[in-house]
Amino acid sequence: MNTPEPPRAGSADLPVAPTPDGLPITQPGGPAGAASAAVDSLPPPGSQTGLWGWLRLRLFSSPLNILLTVLIAWLLLLAIPALVEWLLVKANFSATTAQECRASGGACWAFIREKHRLILFGTYPYDEQWRPLLATIVLIAVIICSGIRRFWTPRLALLWVLGLAAVAVLMWGGVFGMTYVENERWGGLPLTLILATFGIAFAFPFGVLLALGRRSRLPAIKALCVVYIELIRGVPLISLLFMSSVMLPLFLPEGFTIDKLLRAQIAIIMFAAAYIAETVRGGLQAIPKGQYEGAASLGLTYWQQMRKIILPQALRIVIPPLVSIFISLFKDTSLVVIIGIFDLTLAAKAALSDAAWRGFGVEAYLFIAFIYFIFCFSMSKYSQALERRLAKGYRR
Repeated sequence: MNTPEPPRAGSADLPVAPTPDGLPITQPGGPAGAASAAVDSLPPPGSQTGLWGWLRLRLFSSPLNILLTVLIAWLLLLAIPALVEWLLVKANFSATTAQECRASGGACWAFIREKHRLILFGTYPYDEQWRPLLATIVLIAVIICSGIRRFWTPRLALLWVLGLAAVAVLMWGGVFGMTYVENERWGGLPLTLILATFGIAFAFPFGVLLALGRRSRLPAIKALCVVYIELIRGVPLISLLFMSSVMLPLFLPEGFTIDKLLRAQIAIIMFAAAYIAETVRGGLQAIPKGQYEGAASLGLTYWQQMRKIILPQALRIVIPPLVSIFISLFKDTSLVVIIGIFDLTLAAKAALSDAAWRGFGVEAYLFIAFIYFIFCFSMSKYSQALERRLAKGYRR
């Protein structure tokens, strides 16, 4: 006797959950006439959003975090009032002598007012300090224009050439009735900006070429790039600066010299390029293989593939680490003090050597730290805005 087979469970036999409207949820392609309704995603619970959600997640997520939060808050309550009192309430802004500043019991910002020109411009001739000031303004203006999208045209290169030429004319002089000032007398903020700007401008393309060379199929080029990158990354910048200042002149022909500032600039470029190369190489490896194959299928040459298709995608990926390298490079310019170049740090030290104003090192270094912070923070915020803008365009 044949027994009938039990019916197989299908999609119509499975229990379905009703929607808030009382209609069952069905998958596309279900039985004809089955009720369906679109279900919107529910918002996250209120306890996980807003200020309270952020505090709960970041500061009060565990007993240990609660303890650390309370401890740090207690320390801040003790430190902030005393710090504000020293920085602002008891600070002296108008004293004419160090004794008046010490009598106030607060920060002596009168020292900065008295020595700001030495800190900002170093040993540049006092009556000619309008020139490094104007050169700094020109350099900052060119950098700002480079960050504005409407200036991203071939004319931007011309703007850089004119801007750097103007900076050179203003700093060196010798034309248009300006007194010639040798670069041994440059110092302070203009010198720091020049070292950082030229370092980034030349290290970036050099680093990109090194990254491409390390991925090259030609063994000789790949080996040279690998040796260079690993060798430079294996030594600190101080060593490169010391070798460029002390060791390199020993190997030059007699009577042939290279300016100390130029040697330091080359060392900074070589050091930064090695780190940029590894960062860009990481971006190149993150590009799917299909992008390389698609670029090759278009009949483009190798350099056209890199310039038009591969590198734009790779650089978009590595914007955050690249900007971190740029920020580190800007701060590392302070290391040129070890070879006697008069940057911001050495200028502050020179200001503190005045016997009439000794004992205000905290104020001096807070001042130059604030200058470094302004530039580094600006680079960081711009990189975040650029990353969001490029990501938005990529999603489109």
